[in-house]
Amino acid sequence: MRFAAALLLPLLVSAQEIRLVQVAPSLSAPTDIQSANDGSGRLFLVEQRGLIKILRNRAVLPQPFLDLRGRVSPTGDERGLLGLAFPPGFAQSQRFYVNYTNLAGNTVIAQYQANGDTAGAGTETVLLTISQPFANHNGGQLRFGPDGFLYIAMGDGGSAGDPQNHAQNMGSLLGKMLRIDVESQPGQVRIPASNPFLNSSGTRGEIWASGLRNPWRFSFDRATGDLWIGDVGQNTYEEIDYQPSNSLGGENYGWRDMEGAHCVVAGCSTAGKTLPVAEYTHAGGACSVTGGFVYRGQRWPALQGTYLYADYCSGRIWGLGRPADAWVSRVLLDSGLRITTFGQDEDGELFLAAGSAAYRVESTAGPAPRFTAAGVVNAASFASGMVPGSLATVFVSGVRESAGITSASALPLPRALDGVSLTVGGITAPILSVSNVGGAEQVNFQVPFEIAGRSTAEVVVTRSGTASAPQAVAVLTEQPGVYSSGGRGIAVHNANYTLVTDGAPLVAGEFAFLYAAGLGAVTNAPATGAAAAGLAEVRSRVRVTLGGQPCEVQFAGLAPGLAGVYQVNFRVPPGIAAGVRELAVGVGSVDAPVVTLPVR
Repeated sequence: MRFAAALLLPLLVSAQEIRLVQVAPSLSAPTDIQSANDGSGRLFLVEQRGLIKILRNRAVLPQPFLDLRGRVSPTGDERGLLGLAFPPGFAQSQRFYVNYTNLAGNTVIAQYQANGDTAGAGTETVLLTISQPFANHNGGQLRFGPDGFLYIAMGDGGSAGDPQNHAQNMGSLLGKMLRIDVESQPGQVRIPASNPFLNSSGTRGEIWASGLRNPWRFSFDRATGDLWIGDVGQNTYEEIDYQPSNSLGGENYGWRDMEGAHCVVAGCSTAGKTLPVAEYTHAGGACSVTGGFVYRGQRWPALQGTYLYADYCSGRIWGLGRPADAWVSRVLLDSGLRITTFGQDEDGELFLAAGSAAYRVESTAGPAPRFTAAGVVNAASFASGMVPGSLATVFVSGVRESAGITSASALPLPRALDGVSLTVGGITAPILSVSNVGGAEQVNFQVPFEIAGRSTAEVVVTRSGTASAPQAVAVLTEQPGVYSSGGRGIAVHNANYTLVTDGAPLVAGEFAFLYAAGLGAVTNAPATGAAAAGLAEVRSRVRVTLGGQPCEVQFAGLAPGLAGVYQVNFRVPPGIAAGVRELAVGVGSVDAPVVTLPVR
C-alpha cells in the first residue's frame, strides 16, 4: 500500500486556530494521557518516573493510581513508564496494561488490576519482555484497537541509523507495530490468527507493521478506526504514517532505508513501502514529532475530522486533513511548549501534556451549542416535544455566557437574536428570547408551521456561525400546556385586563382568559413569526374545567398581538365554591398539566 501523492506537503500557516487551557499543573515529565472509557469521566496522567495519577472533576487526586517507581528505569533519557491502555471491558474486569522499561532497560508489557481509584504494583502479570540494545527509541505507546487487540509501538532499539537493522528485520520485534491478544485469556499472550505474518518463516507472528524508527504516540480514529502513527525521524524529516481501517496489516513504513519519503541508504527503493501522509523538516527548530488524534468531539466543530500532531522542540501544533484527494497540513498554534503526548477523554475532547502540566485543547472559533432532544420542550409545560406554530423552549449550553435576557422587540419575530439562530427541520425558526438565568441557558422560539405533518424534525442551534449537533425531536399534533408560575396559572380578568392574583381572584360567573402553548393547528394561520391578522381559532375542541366543573369556552386560538402563544377565554362556573381551585385544559384527547387559580 502506498500514498505516493503525499510527499512533502506545504504547511499552510494560518491564524491561531486553537488555544490551550491548563487542567493539571505540577506533573513530572508526563508521557501519556488516557481515559478508561468507563463512564467515570477520569483522565489518567502517566509520568515517566513511574507514577500514574488521576484527574477527576478538574483536580488531581492526591493518591496515585499506580506507583511503579521501584520498577522502571531511572529517567533522564527516553526510558521509564511510557504507556497505559484500558481494554474495552475495563469497567467490568478492572484490568489494564502498561508499557515501561525495567531496571535493566528492557521493555515490559504488563497487566495490572485496579480497585477503584488505585491499583497495586503487586497485581502485576508480565506478558512480554523485549530486550533493548540501547537506551533510546523505545516507542512506548500501547492501545487497544477497534478489533479488541492490543497494539504496541516499538522503536528500533536506539543509537543512530538503526545499526542492527531491527526495523527491516522481520525476526525482531523492534522497529515494529505489534498486535497481540491479551483479553481472551487474561494473563496470557495469544497471536491473532489474522496477523499478517503469523505463518511466515523467520518472521515474528506478533508483527503488524514494520519499518518504524521511534513511533512516539499513535492513535485510532474513534469514528473510522483508521490508525495514525507519529514516527520520530533522525536528522531531517519527521513523519505521520497512516493505515486505513480496512488494512490487513503488513505495511512497511520504510525505516531504515527511508526517512520520511526520502531514501537515506544507497540503492534504496520505495517498492513495497508505505510512504507518510505528512512530513516536515527540522527547519525552524523542529526536532521530534509527537503523534496525536483525529478530533471527534462535539464541542469544537471547527476541528471536526482534523488530525492534530505536534513537534516537541518547536511547540508547533498542526492539523492534518484530506479535504479532496490530497493531504493538507496547517499550523494551528505555535505554543512554545515541549509537547510530549496527546490524550482523549470519553467524549472525544482532546488534551495534551507539555513540560510539567496537562492542557485541554479548545478551538478559538468558539464552542458549539449543546443540548439533547429531551431539552426541546413545550414552552408552558416543559414537556418534551414540540407543536408546529407554538412557542417551544430549548435548554442549551453555549449560547450566552453572561446573565440576562435578550428579547425580541417587535413582530414578526427575528430569525436571529443575540448572535443565535435555530433551525427546525431545515427551516429557520423565529426567536422570542435568549437567556441565561442562574447559569441556565435557554432559547424560546416558535416552531415553524411548515413542519406540520412530520413525526420528527432535526433541531440545530447555531451561535456566531458555530452549529450544534442536530437532535431529532418529536413533532406532536397537540401538547397543551398552561403558562404558570410556581404552579399558579397565569390568567387575566376580561373586565379590566388585570392579572388574577390572590388579591384579585376570579369571581364566579365572570369571563377570564389564560395563555397556553401547544394547542395545535388553527384556522387562518398567520405566517411563521407573525401575529394573527384576525381570529385564528384552534381546530380541535378545547376543554376547560375549574374546580372539577366544566367551563364555557368563548374562544380558543392564537393570542392577538403575539406569535406562537395561544389564548383561551373561559367563563368561571357560576356555582363554584371559593378557594384555590385546580384548572385543567385539554385539547382533543390530550390534557395539560394541572395548575391552580384563586376563586372568591
